[in-house]
Amino acid sequence: MSENEPRSIVFGRRKGHRLSPRQRSLLENLLPTLSISPPDEADFATRLSETRSGYAGLWLEIGFGKGEQLAAMAAEHDDVLFIGCEPYINGIASLLGKIEDSGLKNILIYPGDAADILDKMPEAAIERAFVIHPDPWPKRRHWKRRFINPRTVAALARTIADNGTLHIASDDASYLTWTLMHLGHQPALEWTAESAQDWRRRPAGWPLTRYARKAETEGRKSIYLNFRRRPRADPAQTA
Repeated sequence: MSENEPRSIVFGRRKGHRLSPRQRSLLENLLPTLSISPPDEADFATRLSETRSGYAGLWLEIGFGKGEQLAAMAAEHDDVLFIGCEPYINGIASLLGKIEDSGLKNILIYPGDAADILDKMPEAAIERAFVIHPDPWPKRRHWKRRFINPRTVAALARTIADNGTLHIASDDASYLTWTLMHLGHQPALEWTAESAQDWRRRPAGWPLTRYARKAETEGRKSIYLNFRRRPRADPAQTA
């Protein structure tokens, strides 16, 4: 897939087990107050600028699962505005419960495909982006569904601020190889690893989610890839 090809759906099912009464109530009453949707680029950029006013930065988590890491980071960094993207309704309901229980005020939710919001995001708007244990889509015929692809990598390079970071974690060897291949073709993003420990060790401040704990129990080691957004060229120097 090239940057200009139509993108494929990159997520699977939208809903799992039956929701509890509390979860249904959160989706009906709390989600509308936190949901963000980009109807058009100009309007989205304006609303985003207004919403992030007063915050030190904007961080994006792509596919937050049940929201464990997103809620923990938001609690630790209450001066940062977070946008979490997740199409899975049960995962959204789980995050909403954490937001209500902890009284978190710095999380917005995009209940859909993160590629849509990246397409509308202003350039250099994000200081940190996270893609944590994405669905590896292991069957070759499903590789087109993998979130990391030329189009999304280009979008991330455009939307991450100079010296900002992209964090990717996976316990699937094929997906990690795929990721390094695609990121290696993006000159704006630089892999920061200087030794094996840099990609073997879970970064400080990252909670051990249930998925990551299960992977460790089953003998699957997670790898952590960090990429820095190289500074953009100064127009005055290139004119």
